[in-house]
Amino acid sequence: MPTRRAREVSRCWWCGTDPLYVAYHDTEWGVPLRDDRELYAKLVLDGFQAGLSWITILRRRAGILAAFDGLDPERVARYGKRDVARLMRDERIIRSGAKVRSAITNAQAWCEVMHRGGRHAFRDLVWEPTGHAVKVRRPRRRADVLAESPESRALSRRLKAEGFSFCGPVICHAYMQAVGCVNEHLVSCFRHEPVRALARRQGLLD
Repeated sequence: MPTRRAREVSRCWWCGTDPLYVAYHDTEWGVPLRDDRELYAKLVLDGFQAGLSWITILRRRAGILAAFDGLDPERVARYGKRDVARLMRDERIIRSGAKVRSAITNAQAWCEVMHRGGRHAFRDLVWEPTGHAVKVRRPRRRADVLAESPESRALSRRLKAEGFSFCGPVICHAYMQAVGCVNEHLVSCFRHEPVRALARRQGLLD
């Protein structure tokens, strides 16, 4: 059960009261993520979410990481038909052939971006649409939170041009919210200001 404090503080509506979801909201969502490999892993997880709820992915995240060698893009990029067959038998993951193959092709695309651009090349690609800074929005209610944005459409186009899949504008917007390119915590949420302050300390506010 959530603690008394967890019930009392004001949060974004979407995490509800599930302890796993609340912990994700309170510690991960919206925190600026700058590591190339972690950004790849998060993109894959958001791709697996397509058509599902995020809590489903959270409950399977450990299993997905275990099945995909920690979502190490250099290892996943080398997967072949036997790996696909193995993964499709693995009950710990979302057993969608299209999503499994997307994780592999996205790893290959990631490797190409990194080979061509060097360290932080994928990070820079992801953060380019917001000018390499956190875009702070101030939604006051659920209806104010966007499903997609000009920035997510720009990221989607760039990722698709680089050979990535499961990266439409809606997925990209959820991804940009999660990895902190956009701070879209409700202004009434207790995490809005701390996340903004963290971005300021990291020099990521424009």
